[in-house]
Order: sequence, then structure tokens, then C-alpha cells
Amino acid sequence: MAVNVLFQPPVVRRERHFRGFDPLEREFSDEELRQRYRFGRETIGYLSDLMRGDLERGTNKETALSVEQQVMIALRFYGSGSHLQVVGDTMGFDKSTVSRVIDRVTDSLVAMKDDFISWPDNQRKNVIRAGFYEKAGFPNVVGCIDGTHIRITGPSIDEPAFVNRKGFHSINVQAICDHEGRFTNISARWPGSAHDSHVFRTSAIGQHLENGYQGIGQGVLLGDSGYPCRQFLLTPYRQPAAGRGQARFNRRHCSTRSTIERTFGIWKKRFHILGSEIRMKPDKACRIIIACGILHNIAIMRNEPEVAEEQLIDNQPQMPPYNGPQDGKGIRDHFATTFFA
Repeated sequence: MAVNVLFQPPVVRRERHFRGFDPLEREFSDEELRQRYRFGRETIGYLSDLMRGDLERGTNKETALSVEQQVMIALRFYGSGSHLQVVGDTMGFDKSTVSRVIDRVTDSLVAMKDDFISWPDNQRKNVIRAGFYEKAGFPNVVGCIDGTHIRITGPSIDEPAFVNRKGFHSINVQAICDHEGRFTNISARWPGSAHDSHVFRTSAIGQHLENGYQGIGQGVLLGDSGYPCRQFLLTPYRQPAAGRGQARFNRRHCSTRSTIERTFGIWKKRFHILGSEIRMKPDKACRIIIACGILHNIAIMRNEPEVAEEQLIDNQPQMPPYNGPQDGKGIRDHFATTFFA
């Protein structure tokens, strides 16, 4: 009995073409590199050497990404806040490759947290005290503390807990900085609904100060009125009494504490992912936040210039002409219907 057997022709696989490029091999100036990747050539090299042991892969494939390429893919993502697909299209890699690289680079950076974000020792505290006093005349300050909300995509699990008081999903990030704007402590693990005082009370640094503080000789932190006033954390007077130095205390307190607010501003300007939305699950978002905190400190350590302001306002919409009534209500209605309807 004859059996008809259908033979399929052999599958001819298309030759794979490696489309990605190494930005360091292009003739970008340091300024052009910073516009795209937030760091100059020497610091990108420093970061690559720092993570080489984690990112170097034991393969001879021509398509294997170099350490420098991996670092710059992640920097592009942190710096632009763009979708993974957009980052991939920009640099010549597919979305899945970009996702894997960002995970590897982020994990490598987070593993180095204690090397770059650490509570100051006594010698460093003396430097910080002097630096803060020179800023605004407030003595004995070893750090300024505040919280900032980093927007995330609403998660599928425990979604309501991530909605903050302003109505969007976020991670409530607590940070302490020194007089130079360097992070000396950062905590990114609480959902947006958590209050700043609760985040501090349950944080490692809050527990450390609560249980190990030995008096004002160790220095004090400055925080806003969202925190309780403690022996190690001074907050402003809500209703300063006249003639007792309280109003002047508040002014100097405000001028000194503004360091942390300015630090958050610089941080988010350098890494747009922090000022837009992290479109990942909360645990990954928290790790990206920590990675960007480490990179912020490295930028200060390496004397990287701040991101120029003109690079940061390109998303603002154009103001269309207005020919209506020249009064507050008419202009307000124009804004409402044009930008918010």
C-alpha cells in the first residue's frame, strides 16, 4: 500500500542583522552625549567599568551587546522617560532587548547602593554642618529630609494604596541630602497613600535615630511640618511667637531645608523617568528610583554639570491665540477648554 508523504521544503532562515550601534563610536561631543544620555564620555566609561563584572557576558556572538551599549541603553531610558519601544527604535534594538538590559543595569546599580548612598561618619558630618551653616546660618544641620512622589502606572494588585493625596498613582520616596545635594539616605518602598511621617518612622534611618540618637552633638535633620518635631528632626513653628527668635528660626530653617527641594528638582531634571511616569510594576519602579539616586550621587562626585533648563521644557504645548474677553474668568475658561477639556 502506497503512502503519500508530503515533504516540506527546508526552512531558509534569514540572516540576522545586528542593527544596534555604539554611541561612543560616533563623534558626539560631551554636550551631545549629556543631552542624550545625561553623562559625558568619561563618566560613561567610569560607569561601564563599574558594572563590567555584572554586565559582561561570556559569549563570542557578534550580536552580543558591549557593556558600554548596555549602560547607554539604560541611561537613555532613565534620562528620557520614553517608552521601551522608543528607546529601542532610537538606538537600533528591539523592545525585549531594551527591557532585559534595563533590568540588568538597574540590578547592577542597586547592588552598589551602599557604596554611593551612605550615612555620613563623624568627619563627614563636620563638613556637612559647615556647608549648611554657610548657606543660611543654621547651625548643626547634618541633613535635610523630605518626600517626593514618583508617578507610576496603576498596578493591578492593591491599586488603591498607590493613589496619593493628589489623586495619581505613585511611590512615596523619602530622601535625605547633604549641603551639596548628595543623597545620604533614600527609601523607595512605600505606596503613594503613605504619609511622610509614617514613611520616616518605619524607615531604617528613622529607626536608627529613634534608637541610637545620643543628643544634639550628633547633629539634627531639618524637615517640613509633615514630620513630627523630634530631638533629631526639627520642623518649623506653625505659629511663631514674637520676640523669641521663632520667626527668624523659621526663615533660616526654610532657606536651609530648600536644599532638599532643589535636589529633587535637579534629580528629576536629569532623569526624566522620575518626572513623567514609570510604566512598570511597583517593585521594578522602586529599583529604578534607587538606581537613579545612585547615578545622581555619581554625577555630583564626577562633577557632571546640571542639565540645562532649555532641555526640559520641550513638552509644553503652544499657547493658541485668544480673542475673548480680557478678564480672569474668560482667560481661565480659555485655559480650561484648550488644555483640560
